[in-house]
Amino acid sequence: MLKEFNAEVQELFLRMMITNAELFVRVTNIFNAENFDRKLRPVAEFMREHTDSYKVLPDSTQIKATTGEIINPVEDLNEGHYEWFMNEFEAFTKKQELERAIMKAADLLETGDFDPVEKLIKDAVQISLQRDMGTDYFEDPAARLNKYYNQGGQVSTGWSQMDRMLYGGMSRAELNIFAGGSGSGKSLLMMNLALNWLAQGLSGVYITLELSEELTSLRTDAMKTGMSTKDIRKDIDNTALKIRIASKEMGSYQVKALPAQSNVNDIRSYLKEVQIQTGIKIDFVMVDYLDLVMPVSIKVNPNDQFIKDKYVSEELRNLAKELDILLVTASQLNRSAVEEIEFDHSHIAGGISKINTADNVFGIFTSRSMRERGKYQLQCMKSRSSTGVGQKIDLEYDINTMRISDPDEDATALADKSQPSAQDIMDKFKTTSQVGQTDRTVQEQLEPATKTVKGVETNTKLKSLLNSLQVNNKD
Repeated sequence: MLKEFNAEVQELFLRMMITNAELFVRVTNIFNAENFDRKLRPVAEFMREHTDSYKVLPDSTQIKATTGEIINPVEDLNEGHYEWFMNEFEAFTKKQELERAIMKAADLLETGDFDPVEKLIKDAVQISLQRDMGTDYFEDPAARLNKYYNQGGQVSTGWSQMDRMLYGGMSRAELNIFAGGSGSGKSLLMMNLALNWLAQGLSGVYITLELSEELTSLRTDAMKTGMSTKDIRKDIDNTALKIRIASKEMGSYQVKALPAQSNVNDIRSYLKEVQIQTGIKIDFVMVDYLDLVMPVSIKVNPNDQFIKDKYVSEELRNLAKELDILLVTASQLNRSAVEEIEFDHSHIAGGISKINTADNVFGIFTSRSMRERGKYQLQCMKSRSSTGVGQKIDLEYDINTMRISDPDEDATALADKSQPSAQDIMDKFKTTSQVGQTDRTVQEQLEPATKTVKGVETNTKLKSLLNSLQVNNKD
């Protein structure tokens, strides 16, 4: 529940700031005279105007002469007072801005256009002061290095060649792009990478703006079970059983189709909805694919691909940092890249804007005919954290199961831990039952997973907005 800040507390804020100008400097980015009561508002306005003009706060004499209000300094301020001020002034500002945003939103809701409403609320709840002073480079180098390598978010891709190229794997809070021509298998690559991470116990979301949820899930079924989509159709029950058993050893996974032309706010709202309704901590997000996402800014001309993709890639990277997730997307190569044996920035549709923003970019050389021969080749076009630019890696592709593997790895190590036959599964349950497991427990293991998101209503944006607001108010 948000606190109440009466006029006495608001006056104390102003008194503390004229006592120690450093306090005003630390809150200047969120200082808004409109947040103060009517009597104190002229004082706050004068403090802002005077500081903007003369680069120094007015003293109590100047404030009285200009506004008629007596604002005296506070005696004997200490570090405890400073900490109280920072915490309470942040809470005060957030409360006032939130109340004003809600009042404005009430009028806008009647128009049916939720985007301005969402921005109003988002701007209010995200108000915060910068307390993080960054990393003290010399304080503890060993701890800093261990944090980077062990806790900094580097995650194996499941392909040893790529891991070596990236010095360990992909990192959280970064934007990774797979670039390929039409039919090169961008989606297949992302699905395989998602499956590799799920096998490591990570939880994630696959957002498709091109394929249906059903087709995306079906392809993942083939990759996971080792069965072709043709064979799956012939034996749905066996496939379902394999997937249910596999789910016990893997992270949670949501597949969501969003309309083409959705923006990053739509993606953010959906991710928050998943976290609220399921309680799942999202580790990775696949966005299939970048070129179909629209920028949040309404000022961007959607026909200007360079500017559009620049904004979208920046917004996706900010989302990765905001949520501390592994974020992977794809982008089209232009027609000039079809016959090339080496890729550079000019071959990316939309040009260098996406390259500049992304942390890692891989070009896909694989054609349909190459995949039919079991070949999948990638070239590193950009990497912020390694010297792998220009290097190529050769992966193997199973045309029946659509599984991409690394020939450097033991095939059995890359394959899913369990792809048992129906008989193997029944034998397993038979054995388990013999050691005391009840039929009821066996039945429970066979029941469909319940980790799906509940049905989302047509007013997803508004619902997500209100849920987000509720969560933030609890903080």
